[in-house]
Amino acid sequence: MPSKSILVISDQHAPYHHIDTLDFLAAIKAKYKPDTVVNIGDEMDWHSISFHDSHPGLYSASHELEVARRFFLQLEKLFPKQYIMDSNHGSLVFRKATRYGLPHEIFKSYNSMLGVGKGWTWHEDLILKASNGQKIYFCHGKYKDVLKVAQQYGMCTVQGHYHTSFKIDYWSNPNELLWGMQVGCLINMKSLAFEYNKLQKSRPVIGTGVIIDGLPKLIPMVLKNNGRWTGKIT
Repeated sequence: MPSKSILVISDQHAPYHHIDTLDFLAAIKAKYKPDTVVNIGDEMDWHSISFHDSHPGLYSASHELEVARRFFLQLEKLFPKQYIMDSNHGSLVFRKATRYGLPHEIFKSYNSMLGVGKGWTWHEDLILKASNGQKIYFCHGKYKDVLKVAQQYGMCTVQGHYHTSFKIDYWSNPNELLWGMQVGCLINMKSLAFEYNKLQKSRPVIGTGVIIDGLPKLIPMVLKNNGRWTGKIT
């Protein structure tokens, strides 16, 4: 069935998500009443088992998962059904297994690992039909220029992964109008998990997006000086 209102949950990197993520998403749910929810991926950070050096001041792998599960329990109460995109952080357990020659069959499913029900399903990519008849392509992050992804796939496109990018670009030819939406992230940028950002001029944009009747809309999480959400959405 075509979707009238689609909520896109941007990269959370639990347990290093923004402290107001759940309240922010609950407010969006109340205002826009999504009938479809797409989690764009990197739902879990897995900093402890990263291919890069992990910070000694952060959680061990078991503790990281334990704390992240508390977040997912609350997120599942808000959105018991989600399409979740496979992603570089979210799939780290399976990527590590591949590196060391371990068959994926010996591991629990994503659902069991994160402590959520069967309403959450994982996908390499996803195509949904909007209420205006337009097809929309979802992926975690194919290429930094999201509009080029839309042009290559011939469909309006939504992606995450690139935390400092928060935009909607349009392109048209005589036959169609395409758009690409980049949805930012929902991380705690002060966490030691993102310490690498300190050396860069660009900073993560905290926010996400919705698609109403086939048209994209970005929703920034506007923050106060102390880094907390103002409590208002656009």
